[in-house]
Amino acid sequence: MTAEEAEDARHTRWTYRLRVSFTASAALLEEWDRCRWIWNECVAKSKQVQTWNRNRPEGVGTRTCGPAQLDKMLTEARRATAWLREGSSVAQQQVVRDFGRSRAKAQKDIRDGVPMARRAGMPKWKKKREAPATLNYTRRGFRLKDGQLHLAGGIVLRVVWSRALPADPSSVRVYHDSLGHWYASFVLPMQTEPFPLSGRVIGVDWGVRETATTTSDDHDLPHHCYGRKAAKNLARYQRMTARRKPVRGKAASKGYLRAKRQAAKLHKKVARQRQDTARKWAKSVVRDHDVIAVEDFRPKFLAKSTMAGKAADAAIGATKRALVEMGRKHGRTVLLVHPAHTTMDCGRCGARAKHALPLGLRTYTCTACGAVSPRDKNSARVMLVRAGLAPAGADRGRPDQAQPGQAA
Repeated sequence: MTAEEAEDARHTRWTYRLRVSFTASAALLEEWDRCRWIWNECVAKSKQVQTWNRNRPEGVGTRTCGPAQLDKMLTEARRATAWLREGSSVAQQQVVRDFGRSRAKAQKDIRDGVPMARRAGMPKWKKKREAPATLNYTRRGFRLKDGQLHLAGGIVLRVVWSRALPADPSSVRVYHDSLGHWYASFVLPMQTEPFPLSGRVIGVDWGVRETATTTSDDHDLPHHCYGRKAAKNLARYQRMTARRKPVRGKAASKGYLRAKRQAAKLHKKVARQRQDTARKWAKSVVRDHDVIAVEDFRPKFLAKSTMAGKAADAAIGATKRALVEMGRKHGRTVLLVHPAHTTMDCGRCGARAKHALPLGLRTYTCTACGAVSPRDKNSARVMLVRAGLAPAGADRGRPDQAQPGQAA
């Protein structure tokens, strides 16, 4: 676990809807224009340094584009441009910090030889009509007073307090979604709410036919196909936007904007359905088990396969993230297991098949011990074995000693 991941594990986000007036909305969008301009300047500076390093004369050292150089660029830009000085320096500095982290992560993936499918891409330009507005403020850039959120620059927002904050937030992110709604996401220290011990362990295997198959039949997560159910209406709205697409340089019609909003609303509904299902399932798994062995599956590579649509509809990544976060919240141990050869190993004796099983073969038969079981159930049991948990743990047993594995 990296230092950044460890920091994220100690904090959580509480998100609230904002009631934004026309004046406040205009001020937020103007602030976002400044931050977007700074991001694009950072991208331009980074590309300029990369080009110079590639074509530099022999014997001349390389140039860098680190946080110090970007901070200096921001200071000079604010000194020379009155339009930038009208905005908050806190939000603009956070843009530089976010760009630096994104660029450092991309460079680290390149140095480590991470495959392209799993590599973080280099930061790209943020276009006005495509990039959603996102503003980040540290503690000195905002305050809460009389139930309202006061941002640096004199912007006042009314928060819909669906629940009270349990502690003072260290930072806040104000962002704009595809439906035009504004939200405030506060960063708070993680507060653990431990469940009583159950003495049980469980293994989780991800799939496309079943989103999650576990060693417990009561905790399997079926594929609910929310995206496929909404596909008919979504295709209708997309045809409407295609017919009413405005000519380049001309304003969009009301019909085009209405159809575009209906498509965005449907996307939002499907995303919320997936999120709600994932959280409810994750809480039931965490409540009933002390240790959870989860396949550390990265579903991104499926986007280039014939299963791309069904894999995206299963939302494996979001479900896995919900399970890890729920485990942290309630003090459970979540172990991430490497996914290699999990369909070839036997969960009973540990023997490995000579050839990979085709996807059409849904029953696993061990040639060594003769065990026969459903393919995904066998993989879930392999998760327990690889995490160092006794196979008997799947039958309400729990090992007495601390188990090896990569804790999430």
